[in-house]
Amino acid sequence: MLKKILVTGGAGFIGSNFVHYLVQNQPQTQITVLDKLTYAGNRENLAGLPSNRVKLVVGDICDAQLVDNLVAQTDAVVHYAAESHNDNSLNNPDPFIQTNIVGTYTLIQACRKHNVRYHHISTDEVYGDLPLREDLPGHGEGIGEKFTPTSRYNPSSPYSASKASSDLLVHAWVRSFGLRATISNCSNNYGPYQHIEKFIPRQITNILCGIRPKLYGSGKNVRDWIHTKDHSHAVWSILTQGTIGETYLIGANGERNNRDVLELILKLMHQPVDAYDEVKDRPGHDLRYAIDATKLRTELGWQPQYTDFEAGLKQTIDWYRNHREWWINDKQAVESEYQKNGQ
Repeated sequence: MLKKILVTGGAGFIGSNFVHYLVQNQPQTQITVLDKLTYAGNRENLAGLPSNRVKLVVGDICDAQLVDNLVAQTDAVVHYAAESHNDNSLNNPDPFIQTNIVGTYTLIQACRKHNVRYHHISTDEVYGDLPLREDLPGHGEGIGEKFTPTSRYNPSSPYSASKASSDLLVHAWVRSFGLRATISNCSNNYGPYQHIEKFIPRQITNILCGIRPKLYGSGKNVRDWIHTKDHSHAVWSILTQGTIGETYLIGANGERNNRDVLELILKLMHQPVDAYDEVKDRPGHDLRYAIDATKLRTELGWQPQYTDFEAGLKQTIDWYRNHREWWINDKQAVESEYQKNGQ
């Protein structure tokens, strides 16, 4: 029974959704959130949660003494905290090396010392990209080659390289020191509380602000989308049922190219589907991601619940429309940064 759980990065997008999942579905858990509250973390992401079950500690995962103190009082650590924006990693890799590599090292050392269960949240981007497929089915069923737990690591950016490095540290600590750890590599998440620098919320908030959305290059790059609530359920399944030392890939057969996603957003927001601008592509932009989640489904019995992408996207649009105060103060700064790079 996991009664006390430390969630790093629990005030960020995917981490806060996991905290909400625990509060709603696992009433026996006490949750401590450790978050540095960088620009991507937000106290408001945890607003309204019961204070007798959720405690926020503002701090850095690279602070060894703080991490040791918190880990000593917990049954399990779920590690979401990460610098995660590819464009930012191209402009300044330093925070990615510190948070994603040194921070992970700090956590697994503490978990090793106190024999605490550890789950490591990673990304499909550690595998690089797959050959581009333009003949994607209309309902998101994946075709062609996909990433599996045995796919070769081939990261393309400082961000994905730092996440690959952290994955390998966890693997080594399992083998060398008996760390009780599992790893999950997930495809692209969407849903509430996602920072507006990311693709889907950027386009939604652009439209809400009367700004023409922006599309990198031709928009043919393919991403495998999953609702963040399905991700949270999968992580809990791995944490409680997964085999120590194993890697599980999380995906919901949600392949769509960026152009189709943007045009669907425009359609759902009652705009002309061609009302966007093409801008210069990101350096080293991965062509296609696709997840084979067979292991997760067959071994742990997990199944995605949010399989209607259009319905999930509409709910996400409604969330940003109804929570303008959550994002509006950051909008100008985010767009200014993109404009500096012609994007």
